[in-house]
Amino acid sequence: MENMDCRQYAPAFQRNCDPILTVLQQCLPSQGIVLEIASGTGEHVACFAHHFPHLQWLPSDVSPSHLESIAAWRNQGRLENLRQPIALDMLNPSWSDQVKLALANVGLSPTDVVAIVNINMIHIAPWEVTMGLMAGAAKVLSFPGLLYLYGPFIQADQPMAPSNFAFDQSLRSRDSTWGIRHLRDVVTVATQQGLILQKTVAMPANNLSVIWQRCL
Repeated sequence: MENMDCRQYAPAFQRNCDPILTVLQQCLPSQGIVLEIASGTGEHVACFAHHFPHLQWLPSDVSPSHLESIAAWRNQGRLENLRQPIALDMLNPSWSDQVKLALANVGLSPTDVVAIVNINMIHIAPWEVTMGLMAGAAKVLSFPGLLYLYGPFIQADQPMAPSNFAFDQSLRSRDSTWGIRHLRDVVTVATQQGLILQKTVAMPANNLSVIWQRCL
């Protein structure tokens, strides 16, 4: 019997991977560990591990089916710098401790996490997930580590694009706790945890790359 291929595919990956890579190539450090939160299908982290062989990549997700897909992409790519995915829930206040334990178990130093990458998560999760992400990131990141978020945001000085407005309405109709977040609100929560906004980069399809740095 042939082994089942558990790899999943996300259409958004084909559209946004190259633009995200361009930004990451400009901001990621030359060595250390990068934790990806909500790795989804695993396509992004497999691509990143290929393009950044000098970095160690630790993927994670809350969904068992996604964890299977991430592992399958890892096995398919046979990348030594891509670690086995771990289960993480941003609503668990101790998720940062889980990361440190997982790294220690594979002989990596928990103090070497130089960046956290999170793509298309906070708008399809309750606001408490964003709060949990920021709180844990401040504990996991080494100084002066980076937090990179990608996705749609509402900006106070710009009108909401019609496509984002429709997307926001669709999200809220599916779950009242979901929705595109105001960038100012996300920045406020990050700042409270000692994560200081460094830059925002306009991306295709009315998305943003937003980069914070741990300063405390």
